[in-house]
Amino acid sequence: MYTPALFAETDAATLHALLSEHSLGMLVTHGAGGLDANHIPFLLDEARGPAGTLVAHVARANALWRDGRDGDEVLVVFRGASGYVSPNWYPSKHEHHRHVPTWNYEAVHVHGTLRIIDDEKYVRGVVARLTREHEAKLPEPWRMSDAPADYLAEQLAHIVGIEVAITRWEGKRKLSQNRTPTDFEGAVAGVEGSGNVALAAAMRGARKPGM
Repeated sequence: MYTPALFAETDAATLHALLSEHSLGMLVTHGAGGLDANHIPFLLDEARGPAGTLVAHVARANALWRDGRDGDEVLVVFRGASGYVSPNWYPSKHEHHRHVPTWNYEAVHVHGTLRIIDDEKYVRGVVARLTREHEAKLPEPWRMSDAPADYLAEQLAHIVGIEVAITRWEGKRKLSQNRTPTDFEGAVAGVEGSGNVALAAAMRGARKPGM
């Protein structure tokens, strides 16, 4: 990933938080048929491995788990807040007009090795963890025990577990850090005014004191 130093994000806590908040990852694999990409919700297990482990499951009908092999090198891409930035939002544009449009975004690239786990007990645990993670935010959380046992067993039989043992992280937060304070504030106001509140908040969060 092309990452100018000003936009590079190396803080582990920030990268982990981005992954947690935007947990739908794009798993990129390279098999006999060429490149393939699957969109999968992941959980990060920070305690497993030197750089952590991604945990997920895929449909048994998905060829990924049959074509993939333990130890295959893979890439998982996570995207955070993103959006268009108009040059009209920079106050200095109205002085010299030397600005062009751009796109702000947050991205995390996780490199690692694949592991396939076709085991009912394992996938039950993965589903339980995913359920707890996402249902906890709801006023009336759904629990696995809400479903009839035979129905749940049938559904679990249709999925296969996967893991990605992480070897390295790449983080990029391109959020107008290269702009003057006045133009930066103008860009934030413009983004917020366009309705992209998440991106405006990310921009404020990325701006370091003195920039």
